Amino acid sequence: MSNLKSQLLKSGLVDAKRAKKVHQQQLEAGKNAKNETKEAVQKAMAEKAEKDRLLNLQRKEEQEKKAIVAQIKQLIESNKIDRAGGEVAYQFTDDKKIKKLYISDVQFSQITKGIIAIVRFADGYELVPARVAEKIASRDANLVLVLNTKQEATATEAAEEDPYANYQIPDDLMW
Repeated sequence: MSNLKSQLLKSGLVDAKRAKKVHQQQLEAGKNAKNETKEAVQKAMAEKAEKDRLLNLQRKEEQEKKAIVAQIKQLIESNKIDRAGGEVAYQFTDDKKIKKLYISDVQFSQITKGIIAIVRFADGYELVPARVAEKIASRDANLVLVLNTKQEATATEAAEEDPYANYQIPDDLMW
């Protein structure tokens, strides 16, 4: 480039002042290009760091979900109640559909009193103690289908509030 500059100066097509000005502009353009490159690299690094952070956050959330699913599975498998030989049909709703589960008379009574609960597990349903169902509900409430609350009110309080208290409901009533 300096060879061309010296030739132009000798031929008189460009004066020294003009050549110096062009040289300064070229230097500034080079510096600006370097600065722009640095800024572009820094911006790309910041974008990559943000993308990596979001990806790590997503992976962490997926791991937490898997851990919760594993905890629920372990809770159900280790605490499920055997319902073999059940002859009483207990009907409940699951996703706006009525489902039927055959259980024993004792289990039927325990479900209505809130001692045991029905939870969705894999492709079926299982009976678990109420305390386990509460733990499952704290992790995923959609899996607990039937968990009746225990009635803690005394009979006198119930009689005062309930206009139908004089009408007794049979214990063996099924719907």
